[in-house]
Amino acid sequence: MPVKIRLQRHGRKGKPIYHIVVADARAPRDGRFIERLGLYNPNTNPATIDLNVDKSVEWLFNGAQPSDTCRAILSYKGVLMKKHLLEGVKKEALTQEEAEKRFEAWVASKETLINNKVSNLSAADQKRRKAAMEQEAKVKEARAAAILVKNTPVAEEVAEEAAAEEVTEVVAEAAAEEEVVVAEVAVEEAPAAEAAAEEAPAAEEEKKEEGAAE
Repeated sequence: MPVKIRLQRHGRKGKPIYHIVVADARAPRDGRFIERLGLYNPNTNPATIDLNVDKSVEWLFNGAQPSDTCRAILSYKGVLMKKHLLEGVKKEALTQEEAEKRFEAWVASKETLINNKVSNLSAADQKRRKAAMEQEAKVKEARAAAILVKNTPVAEEVAEEAAAEEVTEVVAEAAAEEEVVVAEVAVEEAPAAEAAAEEAPAAEEEKKEEGAAE
């Protein structure tokens, strides 16, 4: 019977998790299967893949055909690479030890790439979180400033009070200056008034003398 390596959907709506299974090609997608090879979780970054490499290679040698997605997963985990090396061993192009060394070197190189990706993603996530925290702090400061302005007397009222105080001071100064000027004028006019008072009796005596002479 035709056998396929394919995904079987599990998980909840919007958060699917897939089992990597070997099943009859004629069976429903989520129906019965022959053997489960691993788990594929695309909800993480990078995606989480737990796969039995040796079992997967064995099924490929037995003629199982992977779906497009499963072929990509098998390639990512080195299943196709190991199958290719084992074919070389069968053809006596290389020894089993050489095949194992090459596969281990390939796995180590792949792990390094994955770890670098995880580190870069972690650094990017930390940078994003820091930027978000800084933005949130700015928003809080802006809100606090708005509340402070709301609870503080309006600037116009403060300006009006200052202007009223300034006008009061100017009026008081003007009144004081006016009193000083009035006092000075009174002092200046005092001698003239005294002279006029002294001249008035003299004028009356002259008029009396002129009347007697006539």
